[in-house]
Amino acid sequence: MTQVFRSPAGYVQGRNVINELGEHAADLGDSAIVLGDEFVLDLVGDRVHDNLESAGFDVALEEFNGECSEKEIERVATVHEEFGADVIVGAGGGKAIDTARAAREHTGGALVSLPTIASTDAPTSSVAVIYTEDGEFVEFHVYERHPELVIVDTEIVAQAPTRLFRGGIGDALATWFEADAAHRSGATTIFDARSTRTAQQIARLAYTTLREHGRSAVDAVENDAVTDSVEAVVEANTLLSGLGFESGGLAAAHAIHNGLTQLEATHEATHGEKVTVGTISQLVLEGRDDAFVEEVAGFASSVGLPTTLGEIGLEDPDPDELEVVAEAACAEDETIHNEPFPVSPADVRDAIVGADAIGRRLSADGGR
Repeated sequence: MTQVFRSPAGYVQGRNVINELGEHAADLGDSAIVLGDEFVLDLVGDRVHDNLESAGFDVALEEFNGECSEKEIERVATVHEEFGADVIVGAGGGKAIDTARAAREHTGGALVSLPTIASTDAPTSSVAVIYTEDGEFVEFHVYERHPELVIVDTEIVAQAPTRLFRGGIGDALATWFEADAAHRSGATTIFDARSTRTAQQIARLAYTTLREHGRSAVDAVENDAVTDSVEAVVEANTLLSGLGFESGGLAAAHAIHNGLTQLEATHEATHGEKVTVGTISQLVLEGRDDAFVEEVAGFASSVGLPTTLGEIGLEDPDPDELEVVAEAACAEDETIHNEPFPVSPADVRDAIVGADAIGRRLSADGGR
């Protein structure tokens, strides 16, 4: 079967690289819409506007309404078309960037991802995750094009809430385990092709980078500092995880995340926090040995990620709630079916229960 590897055209990371945006985007056009929520526009809107304007762009700032829903995508696409922009800049978190990505699909032109947090791998992706207006997962949209440019200013990322940085570690922690499962099963990636060896090694590098640098990076970000470990983890959270999941493959962890979003009680937990619970559940589902599961869960706990259902809002969930999660995780088109064995809702429910028990035991023992 054909193997496919795809990626953004350009990736720029470092302290104060936001000041180089106009330089790197110069070949993409001469007019731009910058999409970000109120907080993000207050944080970087003027800098982005002035930098692009100094590079010869006509620029308009547009406030993002908070959910990557079909309604918001259509609204932003209309704004983009009315302004006649060549470029749309998605600034902020994954939902704003995904909305810019989806709107660009309607309008054409170039996409620039400008994350202000390192909480997901959305900035490098060709995938938009679509939610309802109330924040429930609906579906993935996979587009033909990646961003033309990704700009990650690590000084801005380091000053963002540490919880979001931790969440990015949780999202990236799943990358290798999911890519490995998909590879072992012979599953196809989102590009309807087999993964490359390159993608598998990138996914593995995401994991080893997190294990080598995660704790010190979190310590630095808690003090708004940019260190070599912060640079390494930002790259793992954003670039390595993004390339690894797309060209490597997804499996149970993100499917279980999607199931968890069906319960309103989890809506306050970040994407990466729910994915962490999904990752530990995937390892239990796969029958990994106790020591390894505890090691991964212990690492997650050591960087401040949740390892129990209670920590993502599900204190003592009833069986019906877990059935809802498990049924959604096993929907016909879900990536859980990329596991190298058949998976049923009962298997998922019990794996979640088992993962939660491990997390609670580790917590009672003081973690690892």
